[in-house]
Amino acid sequence: MIEARNLRFSYGDKEVLKGIELEVKEGELISILGPNGAGKSTLLKCLAGILKCRGVYLRGKPINEYSPKELSRILAYVPQRIEPGFLTVFDTVLLGRRPYMGLTPSERDLSAVEDALKALGIVELALKRTNEISGGELQKVSIARALAQEPDVLLMDEPTNSLDMKSQLQVMRLAKKLSKEGKTVITVMHDVNLALRFAKRFIFIKWGRKVVDGGFEILSKELFKEVYGTDVEMGEVRGIPVLVPI
Repeated sequence: MIEARNLRFSYGDKEVLKGIELEVKEGELISILGPNGAGKSTLLKCLAGILKCRGVYLRGKPINEYSPKELSRILAYVPQRIEPGFLTVFDTVLLGRRPYMGLTPSERDLSAVEDALKALGIVELALKRTNEISGGELQKVSIARALAQEPDVLLMDEPTNSLDMKSQLQVMRLAKKLSKEGKTVITVMHDVNLALRFAKRFIFIKWGRKVVDGGFEILSKELFKEVYGTDVEMGEVRGIPVLVPI
């Protein structure tokens, strides 16, 4: 579905990504993990086609060969945060339908927006302006806008940012549901335990390099010491690994 082949990216003279290799298949739910400054967000932006670089392939085709409209019909990106404005929540989510809309929104466009609002539990906010809602509510609006695109690939950078515990679980359960429906979902996460609860595959990066890529079998105290520079205790709750920094 989406691949990185010897992916490299630099900001000026500073190389941020150094030969990243990965292949993500249809229906996978993956979390990209690592310390601050590891290159996680940059990697996600490269996979989304936001940052221009060589080595990213979508359905076997270089991502830079897709037109913006073609790409937006396949892939949606959720940034860490969006800026509030004067548009209503409904109209902001409707922006996700731009790859499909004509001069006026169709019934299908309006239905997709309504479905996205329901999925995030923010129907009651539809007529509020985005500068009148909380940061957590705005984060849900950003995710809803991406859902309205009806993408096959959903890339989310810190999707649980600014959310309370209940909303974090709501968003991650939605991500899991989408993957079960055959969508490919890649998330950048800081909350390791939340990632371990929902994802089945983890890509750890540090200093722009992939350290390891795999499922629960790759997890170890030594790995977290190497990647995060801290000791952890590892346990299980209902078969799911749980970490406690020490």
